[in-house]
Amino acid sequence: MDSRAIIEHIRKAKKVTPCKAYIQWNETGQSKKRAVLLLREALPECRVFDCGSAAVVFGEYSEIEEALSRLSSSIQYSEVEASARNSALPLLDIKKLNARIEPGAIIREYVSVGEHAVIMMGAIINIGAVIGARSMIDMGAVLGGRAVVGRDCHIGAGAVLAGVIEPESACPVIVEDEVFVGANAVVIEGCRIGKGSVIGAGTVVTGDIPPHSLVVGVPGRIVKTLRRDETVAKDIIRELREL
Repeated sequence: MDSRAIIEHIRKAKKVTPCKAYIQWNETGQSKKRAVLLLREALPECRVFDCGSAAVVFGEYSEIEEALSRLSSSIQYSEVEASARNSALPLLDIKKLNARIEPGAIIREYVSVGEHAVIMMGAIINIGAVIGARSMIDMGAVLGGRAVVGRDCHIGAGAVLAGVIEPESACPVIVEDEVFVGANAVVIEGCRIGKGSVIGAGTVVTGDIPPHSLVVGVPGRIVKTLRRDETVAKDIIRELREL
């Protein structure tokens, strides 16, 4: 997706505050069943689960709050948890991805995840990002909007690939195939990292990097051109990407 398409999608999207509500009834028997029926009638767009003496509801905050107020005489107590506020973008449905996604990863809608990719705990992947086959996004790494990671890459823990949704004219970060980005490195918007390059831990990349380069420092500087047998592509462990 280009920046304009993302901007228009966010602008037009219905802003939602998704919630989960836990309700403990003070009613029993037929009165409780009547309360559950009234709750479902009041929340036709929500999912209501009857758990006996309690109910669990998934839906929009404003609708749930109104229903709880209307049924307050039947409720002993309730708790409402919100996962976002006025959110324009849901998270990506990861259930059928042919990739390994560990708990705590946050992946927005319209992210492309390649076959046998690995996304570790705490990674944050924004809208429009692309992750190539067998690439690993390590713990706490951030891929901003429209960032592109090629195949067989490793983006180290805490690394940041800057996002570009605004300004519209900005180019995204592009990481070509077989690149290793060290922990806590930062690649600013518009930079392209050539195939087979290695970006050292903590490096800040401020410009394009040619293929097979070793880059270190702040700002990043090329200290060596890597031979084919020196690139880290050979160190990609396929067993970690098996499903």
